[in-house]
Amino acid sequence: MESRFHQELEDLRMIILHMAALTERALEKAVQALSERNTELAESVIEGDKDINALEVDVDRQCLKLLALEQPMARDLRFIIGCMRIAVDLERIADQAVNIAERAIFLCSRPPLPTNPALDQLGETALDMLKSVIAAFVNESESQAIDVCQMDDTADELNVKILKQFLDYMITETPAVERSVQTIIAARCLERAADQATNIAETVIFIIKGVNIKHHCQRT
Repeated sequence: MESRFHQELEDLRMIILHMAALTERALEKAVQALSERNTELAESVIEGDKDINALEVDVDRQCLKLLALEQPMARDLRFIIGCMRIAVDLERIADQAVNIAERAIFLCSRPPLPTNPALDQLGETALDMLKSVIAAFVNESESQAIDVCQMDDTADELNVKILKQFLDYMITETPAVERSVQTIIAARCLERAADQATNIAETVIFIIKGVNIKHHCQRT
């Protein structure tokens, strides 16, 4: 019985890792589609979202079964609850990727805006945070999770910088208002993806230490 239970926990871990890999790829493709004005890549993000949604349902089903039948304790219980939380945040990151892809498709149909280095930096930061927090989960590393928390300030600062830059740009370039607004929305989606990676970091720390630092991750 004990062996079967731990195999089911490992199966749950593998579902989370599969979902994380698909989410990471979706965000990566969305960022690339926005940067390179690639409609085909953006459409593939939207099409692939259903697979990530299905995995979230699988995680819920597996977790509820384990909670109902096995009555887990201590770290096993934290792991199961943590996986449910992580699946929710991964699905939300995937939704942000879809939102970015939709903005990319719109922008591809219009003349290009001037290159914005801060937008590229924000995309890289959000991706780095997601990759790092997945590694923290795999390695059960509190220090890696805390590093992700610290990175969230950078994402917030870049988002504010992008907003200010495009607001200034719209004042002098009124024909570019709609395109600028769509780009601001894309930046906001990247900043939200970074927030959700931070949520996952908080959950990783909860699994490892049994401490709830929700909404206080940056202060750890």
